[in-house]
Amino acid sequence: MKLFSKEQIYEGDKLTTERQNISSTDLMERAGTQIFNWIHTRMQGAQVSIHVFCGIGNNGGDGLVLARHLITHGYNVTTYIVNCSDKRSKDFLINYDRIKTVTKKWPTMLSCKEDLTEIEIGVDDIIVDAIFGIGLNRPPNDWVSSLFQKFKTSKAFTLSIDMPSGLYADKAVEDENAVVYANYTLSFQSPKLAFFLPETEKYTVQWEALDIGIDRDYLMQTETEVELISKHEVLPLYKPRKKFAHKGDFGHVMILGGSYGKIGSVNLASRAALSSGAGLVTAYIPKCGYHSLQTAIPEVMVITDDNETHISNINFEIKPTVIGVGVGLDTSEETAKTFEAFLKKNKTPLVIDADGLNLLSQKKTLLKFLPEQTVLTPHLKELERLVGKWSDDFEMLKKVQSFSEKHNVIVLIKGAHSITVNKKKLYVNTTGNPGMATAGSGDVLTGIISGLIAQSYTPLAATIFGVYLHGKSADISIEDYGYQSLIASHIIETIGEAYIDLFKQPEQPQEEEGQQEK
Repeated sequence: MKLFSKEQIYEGDKLTTERQNISSTDLMERAGTQIFNWIHTRMQGAQVSIHVFCGIGNNGGDGLVLARHLITHGYNVTTYIVNCSDKRSKDFLINYDRIKTVTKKWPTMLSCKEDLTEIEIGVDDIIVDAIFGIGLNRPPNDWVSSLFQKFKTSKAFTLSIDMPSGLYADKAVEDENAVVYANYTLSFQSPKLAFFLPETEKYTVQWEALDIGIDRDYLMQTETEVELISKHEVLPLYKPRKKFAHKGDFGHVMILGGSYGKIGSVNLASRAALSSGAGLVTAYIPKCGYHSLQTAIPEVMVITDDNETHISNINFEIKPTVIGVGVGLDTSEETAKTFEAFLKKNKTPLVIDADGLNLLSQKKTLLKFLPEQTVLTPHLKELERLVGKWSDDFEMLKKVQSFSEKHNVIVLIKGAHSITVNKKKLYVNTTGNPGMATAGSGDVLTGIISGLIAQSYTPLAATIFGVYLHGKSADISIEDYGYQSLIASHIIETIGEAYIDLFKQPEQPQEEEGQQEK
């Protein structure tokens, strides 16, 4: 799913009105009606108090359309206008006049000076936030911030239209108290990037994208900087196997890493590479891990370094398709020198994780020796060492985009919504859960991505697909283990089920007993 920027959304609205020969007021009516339909389907006329707070721009106009339909369908609605300036949009004014024709209870004008204690909101009420939407370009004033805090302390269910008010579409929030904390956000046409970033995802618990009929050609043809990755997006990446295929068709992964006490990292990465479909896997490790690895994974071949406890001399005669390097590697001076020498002579595609990233951070001149489209898989602290500190998530993304473009590498920012960065393009993953915050989960991901590259997936496709499979495997595993008991090995065990799930059709609701066909 494409995530459109604020500017692209405005352009899409404009083109839609032109190509469909409708007015902007008609498009607003369509949007507000979709919100009403969503609410009405769920409430079916339930008599609870609904407080619709409207700004004086187009988001407020959407709120007025909603309030009008709620009123005409018999709901208990109180409408408020947050009237902090005189810059009212044309479509807001049209819908302000329209709502006055369906009720004697006209919207309450709030001049942004009122005593907020006079606005009564009960815990069982519903708040609809239609104040700013994506149009906000400066912080709300103190009174509006106090109104948002009143929403929060009321504990009433809060539904935001398009975006929680106070949240920007393209930059960080200055004051977290000046943002609506929404239980649910109905976002027009596509969700917003802010819903998936660590610092701003807290402002909406759940979201849903509503189709408001934006021009289809525009949606299909417009390139976006950000894409949201789910089953629909990864299924076309899948490479089916031919009947007469053999292991040589699916590549040879080398997992290079390990040190005394950290051979388990190589174990996990190697198993994951095999389970993701690689034809052959060889582990390159120090001598201390030889017997344990040969015993634990009989399917994996093992080459040992001359050193007993850590990697000191990388030398092998085989020709792997891809090398996953860094898991459990150690950052000793001897290993660092060996790693440098390896990078300078290596021409094989790489996936670099953990201590491999730390060694790169210690000597960034080594970045110039990385093969094109090398995959780097840092968590946030490792990323900071690579690209430097940032003040907020939006600045972090810009730094990573510049880093990716400068060095022609793919950077996977690991997190609740892992983001694959390839130059200016961002791919936001939707699978995974908090149970993955466990030792070895990243090692498994390194193995999966390496295994996919071995099977002739491009590094970018392997990263996008690998992150999805990794998260989906964990989602399947928590059905048996829950969040707290999930361990990295469980994720490997369900990679096969994650593959199978790609081709499962959504379950259709069963007919109730006695229901007849029409």
